[in-house]
Amino acid sequence: MSTDREKVKVLNKLVAHYGIQNWWSDENRIKDWVSMILIQQTTQENVEKVLKNLDPYLTVDQLHKMEDEKLQLLIRPAGFYKQKSAYIKVLMTWFVSHGEEFEKFESYSDETLRKELLSIKGVGPETADAMLLYIFNRNVFIGDQYAIRLFKRLGFGEFKNLGHMRREFNHLTELVPVELCKEWHAAIDEHGKVFRKNKNVDETWLLP
Repeated sequence: MSTDREKVKVLNKLVAHYGIQNWWSDENRIKDWVSMILIQQTTQENVEKVLKNLDPYLTVDQLHKMEDEKLQLLIRPAGFYKQKSAYIKVLMTWFVSHGEEFEKFESYSDETLRKELLSIKGVGPETADAMLLYIFNRNVFIGDQYAIRLFKRLGFGEFKNLGHMRREFNHLTELVPVELCKEWHAAIDEHGKVFRKNKNVDETWLLP
């Protein structure tokens, strides 16, 4: 049976190998937050196009009050623009209803805040965890498909889904700074992209 120490070694090796990614680290958290909706079922290149279109409007007030047709036009390059514009609107409405201040959520436990985020239309478990980690700076392990497949290949066991992996790995995040939790997720996904292109890539260097 693998130990927590072995899991952490793998994660830290990934970060050392791929370097600091600084995902979703913009000074404007609203920009990062919106991009988490935009990235669903599209490429980062398309998201960047949309963010350029949205650049003059990346405030809660402007996004919340913007006409639906205008928002749809601006985010069209990301695909599913009607659906995503509705999700962005709902997200901003939720934030406005909670006072528009991130500090107001500091008293929420991780699980309470996660349940709140999951109640927002367009926010699924993986997106909720990404928001917890990158927007609200909570120590969370994101057990996405890249993570599930990687740790299965390395012999750490079968993980049925994100929830299962989260239960097995999330406690590891309590031992490290939140910035390292962010880099764990980024490094896993960067490695996953490499493996997707070349399934024969050597991964023995990751073994504890």
